[in-house]
Amino acid sequence: MPLPSQIDVIVVGAGNAALCAALAAAEHGVSVLVLERAPESESGGNSRFTAGAFRCVYDGVDDLRALMPDLTETEIAKTDFGTYAEAQFFDDMGRVTEYRSDPNLCEVLVRHSRETMCWMRDQGVRFQPIYGRQAFKVGDRFKFWGGLTVEAWGGGPGLVQTLTDAARRKSIRILYEARALDLIADDAGVSGVRVRQAGKSCSIAAKSVVLAAGGFQANAEWRTRYLGANWELAKIRGTRFNTGDGLRMALDAGAMPTGNWSGCHAVGWDRNAPDFGDLTVGDNFQKHSYPFGIMLNAHGERFLDEGADFRNYTYAKYGREILMQPGQFAWQIFDGKVLHLLRDEYRIKRVTKARADTLDELLRKLDDLDVSRAAKTIEAYNAAIRLDVPFNPNIKDGRGTRGLPIPKSNWANTIDEPPFEAYAVTCGITFTFGGVKIDTDARVIDTDGLPIPGLYAAGEMVGGLFYFNYPGGTGLMAGSVFGRIAGHAAGRHAASSPQFSSFLVTPP
Repeated sequence: MPLPSQIDVIVVGAGNAALCAALAAAEHGVSVLVLERAPESESGGNSRFTAGAFRCVYDGVDDLRALMPDLTETEIAKTDFGTYAEAQFFDDMGRVTEYRSDPNLCEVLVRHSRETMCWMRDQGVRFQPIYGRQAFKVGDRFKFWGGLTVEAWGGGPGLVQTLTDAARRKSIRILYEARALDLIADDAGVSGVRVRQAGKSCSIAAKSVVLAAGGFQANAEWRTRYLGANWELAKIRGTRFNTGDGLRMALDAGAMPTGNWSGCHAVGWDRNAPDFGDLTVGDNFQKHSYPFGIMLNAHGERFLDEGADFRNYTYAKYGREILMQPGQFAWQIFDGKVLHLLRDEYRIKRVTKARADTLDELLRKLDDLDVSRAAKTIEAYNAAIRLDVPFNPNIKDGRGTRGLPIPKSNWANTIDEPPFEAYAVTCGITFTFGGVKIDTDARVIDTDGLPIPGLYAAGEMVGGLFYFNYPGGTGLMAGSVFGRIAGHAAGRHAASSPQFSSFLVTPP
């Protein structure tokens, strides 16, 4: 399909943030073109590799009913959904980012989360409770914990497909294997994009451009440059196409870099997973049940507090801790008392796992582990647990340890009941935290502190929201919120701009 010479709004990227931007822009009666670098079979950016979880404000079950009309009376009766108020969302964002999150962007994210979810529902996105990963059954009722309750039907793949279908219904054109190369920009602002498709380059004029092309996590050179030593050794959880093209384009056009450029979302990921994400496995190489066990490095030593908080608030920073260990890996160890609590990702076929009926037998099966030191570590850990405190997986139960150099604050259980299982993990990087500065209308700000006319950004490209860590489910929520805002702003700008006059266009 030939590239057009001009269009009202160009959106660079085809993940959650980009497609929300395209849909919102189209509401202003303008023509919209989506440029996706990947082939259609790998399209959708990192969004397609996620489980589809969204962190949003809700005041009770009635708010959830509005988001999830399919919620049944039986589900409601058997479930304690709780609430997640704006104040809790603000507290979580502040606490996990060490109070560095941009206050203006954070306020937009929190206060627009619920209405954005309702808007997505109106676009055709279906949501459901995250029973499999965010609720444990106590007695005859499920209880949700950690402020994360809702996910898209079909996970990330279902989310991307639904948004893609919605875009096509609105006559939004999506071009695959169309790599944006540069912005066309001058003193008047951005007026188009240089694109390469099928080995040929051309220019497309546009009144507005939304950049939603992801971070630079798939670029080993940039990871080493900005994140530091050993980061070239990390696995990539998602798409191989997020190499920083959008960021480079924006910076070349004068955008202000901002945020935590040496930080990223990085998790425990199967040690033998491929270098990049595999859509046949999705996010199931992750291993996030570590709060119910312990992690040992190659020296047989614990190196972090596995029970410091709900996994929602620690998993995105613990990948970095694993990467810094000898050999860039660790073993997660569990005993029979907690195996029923392990998430579904522990039961996939492609997993680096060992199982044994005795602890000694298990440790001897674990590659690259100091077995003697590991046995002593577990013995000391077992002896330090506060057995007088009851175990409860739904709350921060305070069942911790005493006297260890590295405590375990919650969910500590002795490792002494067969069968025993261990899982090898390394670091899997999801997305980078550094990005470009935007205002609350998603306009890209230049190095003089002024908006660049016609240029907007959303998704992983936005800097300043996340530092060091992030609350689980906030990435997709931020992508949707700022994607929608960017789309509306770009659509309004295009609708109010004069008609195209004469543009110099290089044919494909």
